[in-house]
Amino acid sequence: MKNMIIIGATGTVGSQVRGVLNRKQDIQLTLVSRHLSGNYLKANEKVVSCDATNVNELAKVMANQDAVFVAVSGQLDKIAQNVVESMKNHQVERLVFITSMGIYNEIPSLVGSGNLNSNPFLKSYRRAADIVESSGLNYTLIRPGWFDNGTDDYEISLKGEPFKGHDISIKALGQLSAELLEQNELYSRQSIGVSRP
Repeated sequence: MKNMIIIGATGTVGSQVRGVLNRKQDIQLTLVSRHLSGNYLKANEKVVSCDATNVNELAKVMANQDAVFVAVSGQLDKIAQNVVESMKNHQVERLVFITSMGIYNEIPSLVGSGNLNSNPFLKSYRRAADIVESSGLNYTLIRPGWFDNGTDDYEISLKGEPFKGHDISIKALGQLSAELLEQNELYSRQSIGVSRP
């Protein structure tokens, strides 16, 4: 049995990842959110109300976990720091963390705007990515395109490569995230851009 935490379990991406992982037989999920009820839980799930900006609350749910998935908004850099600290304190190695396309100014003009140098909103996403990259953990950063319900095909661009598309289906993003959580060496210690060709 593999134990996994989804931080941001009620969000668009967290809900999708939860759905994918619930189809597996050997995964126990801890669902973390500030506003989550215990209604409609599966047998392999437990729910924890937790503010990820509070390192003490986060530490309480980290024990005995094998992998952590983070898909949140808000104070991303503070949350990243708290997640990394809690994981290290509890010897949890695998982290899959959602950031955003554009944090490395990798979006070519033909794809569209949205790079860090023209969008100050991305500063927190970039700081969070820097924290995760320097953590020493077995991380994968995902820099998705804009979410939609389009086709599920996608391509990956590595850090330093131009972003290839603009959008990604939420279903494809959920499937990829679940694969990364299950396969510890898949894109280990890499930052990957994900978009539809």
